Parts: sequence; structure tokens; C-alpha cells
Amino acid sequence: MRMMLALGAILSLACVSAGEAPSNYQTYHGVRVDSDPVLLAKYNKALNYCEPEAYSWHRGSPDPNSTLYWLALRDCLYRHSFVDRGAYAYPTTAVFRNFLDR
Repeated sequence: MRMMLALGAILSLACVSAGEAPSNYQTYHGVRVDSDPVLLAKYNKALNYCEPEAYSWHRGSPDPNSTLYWLALRDCLYRHSFVDRGAYAYPTTAVFRNFLDR
């Protein structure tokens, strides 16, 4: 049982998307970040605030390719009203895309 729990935790962390492009994010209301220049400026300001936080050991990791870094970055951007775009937030959903559309 513990082995399955550990395997599930490892797989869930391995499937976190590593995208900080504005096209990957939207506001809480579903407006894409790259659709409005004012919103894009707010996103860039939030990203400049969140990157040092994600680089720290307190929140994330100094390695920008690690899962902890991406989780900390996404958490900080979420606190600033920017969320991943639904079904495209995780790479594993590409496999189940046709199944999830039903």
C-alpha cells in the first residue's frame, strides 16, 4: 500500500507542466493572458515577483528545471490571479483529450 502511495506521489509530481508562457495562463474569469496588453503587463509583473520566490529554498528550488520550482511558480501565480488553462495544464491530459471532451 505504501509503495502504491509513493508511486502515485512520484507520478503526480512528474506530470507537472513546465510552462510560464503567457499563452498557458488565464485569469480566474477565463480571460487568456495574451489576449489583452494590460493583462499581459500585470502577468509580467507577477512573474517578476514570483520567479525569485520560486528560486528560493523556502518555497521552491534554485534549479529552474525541477518540479519544486515549477510548483512554487504556479502557486505564486495562482495567488496573483493567474491559473493554468484547464485541460492543457498537464501533459498527461493530452493522452486523454478525446476521452475528457465527452
